[in-house]
Amino acid sequence: MKKCCIFLLIFISSVILTVNKAYAQEDENIDDIVDIEGEDNSVITDEEPEDEVTTTSTDVDTTVLFNKPVYNGLSTLELPAGNLVELLVGFANKGEYDFILESLDASFRYAMDFNFYIQNFSTVAYNKIVKPKHEATLAYSFIPSENLAGRPFGFNINLNYRDANGISYSEAVYNETVQIIELDDGLDGETVFLYVFLAACVILTLVGGQQLLSSLGRKSRSSSSRKTPVEMGTSNPNNVDYDWLPKETLNRINKSPRTPRQSPRQRRTKKTVDD
Repeated sequence: MKKCCIFLLIFISSVILTVNKAYAQEDENIDDIVDIEGEDNSVITDEEPEDEVTTTSTDVDTTVLFNKPVYNGLSTLELPAGNLVELLVGFANKGEYDFILESLDASFRYAMDFNFYIQNFSTVAYNKIVKPKHEATLAYSFIPSENLAGRPFGFNINLNYRDANGISYSEAVYNETVQIIELDDGLDGETVFLYVFLAACVILTLVGGQQLLSSLGRKSRSSSSRKTPVEMGTSNPNNVDYDWLPKETLNRINKSPRTPRQSPRQRRTKKTVDD
């Protein structure tokens, strides 16, 4: 019985190995067929090539002028985050053919790698024709993101145009590192709310202190106006009301020595004894 089981296991293993080798051989054959077909099936098209795109034209001069904010060109350009930036692109045609100004776009790039885009701005189409020996000015504006404040970025401005022969150009009229700054335009919403909250706390504190002082003043006045009873004891046998007397007089009466009251008979007896 054991021998039969061992024989079956060996047979099954050999069958599995044979099938795997067959599949592997088929895969190799398929790869070879694909390689051969890829070599033989080269695609040939009769389509016309696209228009040649170059960077700049020797018959063109371009300039960039920042008018908001004003830039003197002596230091690093600082652009305010969250505020409008306006610039002008000047185009001078020095050649003998017309140029067509198609569009203008701008973008922020990573300062260490200008191929990495941080923020893209809208592309503005102009389609303006500039005659030979003429000039044109294009206006462009954008708003840097507030999240970019406090960091330097590469700023790229591209001008797309073509000449009368259909040759297209894409010139980087500006490609420098700029600094995005945050302007302090005054009080914002959070600051105003903080000031209002602090003013309300101060007012509540003053009102609470005033109420506390007034309550203490009322208690002191009520305690001082309350009259202290005078204990007369046996010195006031006739229950005379001394409350109408001033307080100083009462104190003087209490401090002065008192003699016991004598009847007329006792006074006469004392007088006879003295004689």
